Amino acid sequence: MCGIIGYVGPRQAGPLLLEGLRRLEYRGYDSAGIAVMNGGGVPSLVKSVGKLESLAACLNGSFPEGTVGIGHTRWATHGRPSDTNAHPHCDCDSDVVVIHNGIVENYLALRQRLRDEGHSFRSDTDTEVIPHLIESELAQGQSLVDAVRRTIAQIEGAHALLVMSACQPDTVVAARVGNAGGVVVGYGDGEMFLSSDLPALLPHTNRMVFLTNGDVAAVTRNGATYWAGNGGPEQRVPQSIPFDPMAAAKGGYKHFMLKEIMEQPEAVLDTIRGRIQFDPLGLQLEDMPPTDALKRIQRVVLVAMGTSLHAAMVGKHYIEQIAGLPAEVDNASEYRYRKPIIGPATLLISVAQSGETVDTLEAMAEAKKSGALEITVCNTPGSQATRVADGVVYTRCGLEIGVASTKTLLGSIVALYMLACYLGQERGKLDETQLAELLTPLAHMPQLIGSVVGREHEFESLAHAFFRHQDFLYLGRGIEYPIAMEGALKLKEVSYIHAEGYPAGEMKHGPIALIDQEMPVVTIVVRDDLRDKMISNLEQVKARDGIVIALATEGDEEIAKIADHVIYLPETTPLLMPLLTAIPLQLLAYHIAVYRGCDVDQPRHLAKTVTVE
Repeated sequence: MCGIIGYVGPRQAGPLLLEGLRRLEYRGYDSAGIAVMNGGGVPSLVKSVGKLESLAACLNGSFPEGTVGIGHTRWATHGRPSDTNAHPHCDCDSDVVVIHNGIVENYLALRQRLRDEGHSFRSDTDTEVIPHLIESELAQGQSLVDAVRRTIAQIEGAHALLVMSACQPDTVVAARVGNAGGVVVGYGDGEMFLSSDLPALLPHTNRMVFLTNGDVAAVTRNGATYWAGNGGPEQRVPQSIPFDPMAAAKGGYKHFMLKEIMEQPEAVLDTIRGRIQFDPLGLQLEDMPPTDALKRIQRVVLVAMGTSLHAAMVGKHYIEQIAGLPAEVDNASEYRYRKPIIGPATLLISVAQSGETVDTLEAMAEAKKSGALEITVCNTPGSQATRVADGVVYTRCGLEIGVASTKTLLGSIVALYMLACYLGQERGKLDETQLAELLTPLAHMPQLIGSVVGREHEFESLAHAFFRHQDFLYLGRGIEYPIAMEGALKLKEVSYIHAEGYPAGEMKHGPIALIDQEMPVVTIVVRDDLRDKMISNLEQVKARDGIVIALATEGDEEIAKIADHVIYLPETTPLLMPLLTAIPLQLLAYHIAVYRGCDVDQPRHLAKTVTVE
């Protein structure tokens, strides 16, 4: 969740650190700070509560001198947002400086122990125990790397951290413990970079090493040395990340969220590209487990959080209807705690856009202990989820900067659709004719999606009519129920309007009591096997003087006779229709938020990647 940046090289570190933090703002934060090591081995710290503008004001254009430094944007977990609680943190003499992402679960006991040993603390944070622990290890004659390694063995929880010390002023030590966000080491030309995420590194390099659980790296301007667990130094070969740094720019759009919604035709095409051949027909997914392992599967469990959970709910329909396997969906944060029954005959499919969401990673770890086969659907090459899983389907949507996920939703749905087809193909469930019937409509989806995003102004006009309302109800059935939930989530995330997504059959079991002229009801009434039942729901809403906004299939004039507003969408197969119904709900939420003056790209209290509970 927190943004981490580090630099070692010939250039002045301060401006580079601030620039990197700006590129990580989408992760969400309430304070920020930098520390720069000067030529004499003395660190200078500048910290400020609030946004980066506050930190820049504190600097007042004068950065600390030095070519080695670290920076951080913090989202408070222990201690309120304040200058004192902002990172970096140091020991009493400022000999050791630390930035940290994660929660030190045993910090109270550690802090008391350190106080008993004579240490004093300035902040209310759990992080501050870390520099004091490192200081204690250094005092016993340990090297900086060994001091860090011995320290992370004492702290409980999952962590990512960068460390500087006066005892080794030309080095930044990085460590990752568990699944509390990533640390990426970037290789430049005579200079090195560190970050918690790719956008801060891509303007400088695309050659990177991702730290995994238990890794420690000592980084100098000439390269990095790595240690895994308790072992000795290891070699790591940097990998090239094919993201274009210019993709992080807004490209003329007012917000990243709008830009990313408009990128969805290309994003879906990139998810499909190279996996499906339509002439002659063929489906090939890279990085898949052996076919023999897939044939042993008797059951599928999908786990995810947030928007990815809604994609997984759509994926459940695909796994059952296409692959012919029983499937269930679980919220990853609940799954990890309920002692699930899972074993070698189970396939666990995780959906994680960043590949670093802690609850999803822990659910994967739980399944791994039980011998389950694992495939992850992910947008980030080299992330923790992709390293843990036995197989990967990359969504290949490119960088998504907006906190509210949009294009990665569609990429995840497409990836799950292809995965279901692949499972059906490899397990002998689908013959060539059936596979053709499933894959051929997919070839048309980028164009159909383009036709929907091209009607943005239509959805903007609708948003203008409804942005003053304070409550919304979203209804869907079958495969469209998860999209109703996603529509409500998007509205909540970016506009701060209370919204609920419900299966339409549940409406009479409570939500119907809320319906009046002040609460618009958004319904998904596309042409499928459940259309007539959805029409019945519309009529029940109208009978109670409710306002109905309906998403319907082109040519369905009956809906216009019932609903107050109709959004018509191109026709496609019911299984692929969620790729189209999601888009108007994204754009409706976006434009309502804009009309309400909300910070669309950085909604309050939210972060792109949730790396702590």
